[in-house]
Amino acid sequence: MIDFAHLYDKNIDNLFAFGSRFTTDRELLKDCIHDVFVKLYLKRESLDNVDNIESYLYISLRNRINDEYRRNIHLCDNEINDISMRIKAENEEFYSQRMEWQTTLTANVEKFFEKLSPRQRQIINLYYVEERKYDDICRIMGINYQSVRNLMHRSISRLRECAAAMPAAI
Repeated sequence: MIDFAHLYDKNIDNLFAFGSRFTTDRELLKDCIHDVFVKLYLKRESLDNVDNIESYLYISLRNRINDEYRRNIHLCDNEINDISMRIKAENEEFYSQRMEWQTTLTANVEKFFEKLSPRQRQIINLYYVEERKYDDICRIMGINYQSVRNLMHRSISRLRECAAAMPAAI
């Protein structure tokens, strides 16, 4: 039978020095040393055939520290995966909300566009959709440069009026 108190007192300092080569985390090291002694106590019946108990302690401590590192790495991987899944869900929710907002905005712009006269719609379409210059618009619509600018100004003002009338929609 092993005298655990004597074995502990005799080896604790050497085990701590040995474990310090593997980790700088003093609390982790203390926990691992205690885990080794608890395991030794729980398996004392099957340890009768161990020839060198001190070697057993050193090897057990090294394995226990390695187990902790593997467990911590696994926990970190799980935390990273959890964070990644959370970010992915938040991104999906964000894009879903953004798509909904864009759909609503597009529907409102179409409503506003319907309130414009045919010539106002035409000039907005030529300038913003087809990206034509004012000179091109003059030739297409058959009106002078100042008339194009005036029509554009009235068209934009009308769109602003429509948007102001429906502030909650946008």
